Amino acid sequence: MDFIQGEVLYVVKPLNWTSFNLVNKLRWKLQKTLQIKKVKVGHAGTLDPLATGVMILCTGKSTKLIESFQYQTKEYIATLELGATTPSFDLELPIDGTYPTGHITRQMVDEIVPRFVGEIWQVPPAYSAVKVDGKRAYDYARDGQEVELKPKLLVIDEIEILDFTLPLLKIRVVCSKGTYIRALARDIGLALGSGAHLIALERTRIGEVRLEDCWEIEELVQHVEKNILDSQKLLEIELKENN
Repeated sequence: MDFIQGEVLYVVKPLNWTSFNLVNKLRWKLQKTLQIKKVKVGHAGTLDPLATGVMILCTGKSTKLIESFQYQTKEYIATLELGATTPSFDLELPIDGTYPTGHITRQMVDEIVPRFVGEIWQVPPAYSAVKVDGKRAYDYARDGQEVELKPKLLVIDEIEILDFTLPLLKIRVVCSKGTYIRALARDIGLALGSGAHLIALERTRIGEVRLEDCWEIEELVQHVEKNILDSQKLLEIELKENN
């Protein structure tokens, strides 16, 4: 493996890690093991800290491939709690509103959820990285300022209802770049005449890359270190033989 020329690595993002935590962990290991001051490392598609699942990390010249990975279809398993909302649409912030759920039936869920398949307009969450006048939306939100976020056209290819036991709704979503599953949870809650927020989110696929193809981060950095050290030993042996 040549991490300077470029490698593409698949890793599972742990709960409570940011996407940049993964990038920094790998970059630190590469710099330390290769004994260099700088190496390019990037990721193809951010996951929120409370989400887990597939992340693609690119090193060296392979960072040029990041954009192509970002445009690939993604699959998620999402668990929604109906009847309650939070400002961030997930568990990052406390509940700010409660709503009735007694009227929600499985038949109602089966009728309403499929309406979100296809081209839809989605307003991003206030707590998101969307830029407004050069500033991130979450910076405005954390300062207590309200800004108008414009709806974006996106595509949801599939939504499968995996389980429904009030107040929980578990779904599988296959969607395009730019889809906020937190915002989808908000909109499903509204469509059901209630409220909703995410309590769990796992990205299970990016393009053809699935969870089973991915390293755990600690296993990955150990593999990277071993690969580099083994390559250095082989080079030393070859140099000795040639001399």
